[in-house]
Amino acid sequence: MQDPNKQYIDVRSDTVTAPTEAMRRAMAGAEVGDDVYGDDPTVQRLEKLGAELLGKEAALFVPSGTFGNQLALFTWCQRGSEVILGEGCHIIQHEAGAASVIAGVQTRPIPDSGGIPSPRDLAERLRKRDLHAPATSLITLENAHSLGRAVSLTSMDEIKKIADQWKLPVHLDGARLFNAAAALNCGAEELAGRADSVMFCLSKGLCAPVGSLLAGRADFIKEARYKRKILGGGMRQAGIIAAAGIIALTGHPSLLGEDHRRARELEGILEQIPGISVEKGNINMVFFRWKSAGDPAVGEALTKAFRRRRIIINPPEKDLFRFVIHYWIGDGELAAVAEAAAAIFGEAE
Repeated sequence: MQDPNKQYIDVRSDTVTAPTEAMRRAMAGAEVGDDVYGDDPTVQRLEKLGAELLGKEAALFVPSGTFGNQLALFTWCQRGSEVILGEGCHIIQHEAGAASVIAGVQTRPIPDSGGIPSPRDLAERLRKRDLHAPATSLITLENAHSLGRAVSLTSMDEIKKIADQWKLPVHLDGARLFNAAAALNCGAEELAGRADSVMFCLSKGLCAPVGSLLAGRADFIKEARYKRKILGGGMRQAGIIAAAGIIALTGHPSLLGEDHRRARELEGILEQIPGISVEKGNINMVFFRWKSAGDPAVGEALTKAFRRRRIIINPPEKDLFRFVIHYWIGDGELAAVAEAAAAIFGEAE
């Protein structure tokens, strides 16, 4: 099942997925217009489909997940206000401090063990504006969490209840929303219904080459469209890439369970290798530690050893590795990764 256009097995991320042949055909034949003027019919179909799948009034096509998250903050928040979010979330860890640059907000990270802040920690940190403190303007959650776990609906409900009491909006970073839905055996709309705005990516597990959607109330999306223009995110004949997004949404969510199955299978194999400690997840990511990988030189040597076997991995962060299963990792590719891991870590032992 390896991508026929690549000579390597790539488990760095599900962002590396190339479009399928069906996507390439749809892109080549896409009906287009100028989306900034609002007359690209393929973009319109994608946005309508995305909104309907999430049970939201409207959606907006944006270039990336980071763009969608930052656009949500820019739309919801007044400059100088405060956003509460988990310290391990993508917005804090991997979006280059954009919230301070774009929305002009103060981010207040709080502990998020298991991928979600505890209700008590959250309630203690919410505040109204006074002479010394900014007002809380937004709460953000992430599901599935980039640490490889889907967060329960009950946990989301607890946070939403507090937000409603404070009359605060909740934004959901749902970059892997459909992975979370598959892991929790629920509909994507059930997750989206616990937030006021939702961003989800088409270009990760759903295999589209580029793009994300931001969804919410019609008035919110109208304002977000204006602010997308400010950020330079108006993409003229965007139907060419939106066509792949339509196929991603109609054909690929049902395939994610196989990615999760293979990830659990890989976890079980890695657990049998001496020196490896697996951190169990429930989506398409496999996290594990190896005792000596905290040494950057060792981590680099291991990464090169995998590449010699035509497998691309990311170097460990400290001693933590992440392998990501995606559309182009079938059972054959999984077996090759497992065989390489056994050999490489066994030799290093």
